[in-house]
Order: sequence, then structure tokens, then C-alpha cells
Amino acid sequence: MNGDPDPEDVAAALLAALGGLVRRVRQVPTGGLTMPERGALSRLGRSGPTTSSALAREAQISPQAMGATLGALRERGLVERRPDPHDGRRAVLSLTDEGRQALRDKRNARVDLVAAALRGGRFTQDELARLAAAAALLERLARTV
Repeated sequence: MNGDPDPEDVAAALLAALGGLVRRVRQVPTGGLTMPERGALSRLGRSGPTTSSALAREAQISPQAMGATLGALRERGLVERRPDPHDGRRAVLSLTDEGRQALRDKRNARVDLVAAALRGGRFTQDELARLAAAAALLERLARTV
């Protein structure tokens, strides 16, 4: 038996660890937004202006559910709706300045939470360096999956 890590064991350990981290970080209060609202804002932030149906496909939810979520975001002034310049029958949704700020606030709250956990002697400098290196590898893994 060799000492090489088994890819399936590594995959299982990574998914368990990352799943726990993501669940904890998602619990950070973010300005009273629901999970679906945060998800829709994040998707709009990543994709740029797009249609409600495209967002629903990406989120793998019904167009009606996405429409309700986007309606709530529009009422709060976080998302705006404009006619599609290429097809007048459709509408294109995009983030408002307030929506972009809400996304920044959400990301900052999550970064602050994780940074606080990394501070205060809970992790050695060597462990912080290893986590930084692991972050780059995880990003590469995400692009590969």
C-alpha cells in the first residue's frame, strides 16, 4: 500500500469540510434578505443584466418562484427592470446601485466572519499560509469540476 492520497477520500473530506463552512457562512445576517433573494442578487452580480427566465434556469427553480423573488428585490430598490434592447417583448433585469451595495455588504460580512475565525491565535502563521495555498487549489478545482 502506498501513501498517496485516494482522490475519492480527498473529495469526500473536501466536500464535508467546505459544506460545513458554507453552511456556517450563509447564516450571517445580510440586511434582511432571504436566501432566494441573496442568491438572485449574487447571480445578477455575476452574470450582469439578464432575464428572469435565465436566472430561474441557472438557479434551477421555476420561473414563477424567480419572478416572486425578483419582484421583492425590485420593491426594495435592489433590482431594476428594463425592456430588452434586442427583443421588446422581454425585460432585462440588473442590479441597482443599492443592489450592488447589498452584495458588497453581504460579501464583507462573510469575509469578516471568516477573518475573525482566522485571527487571535486560533491558527498559526504556517496554517494560515497553508489555507491561503489551499484557497488557490480550491479555486482551480472549482474551474475543473
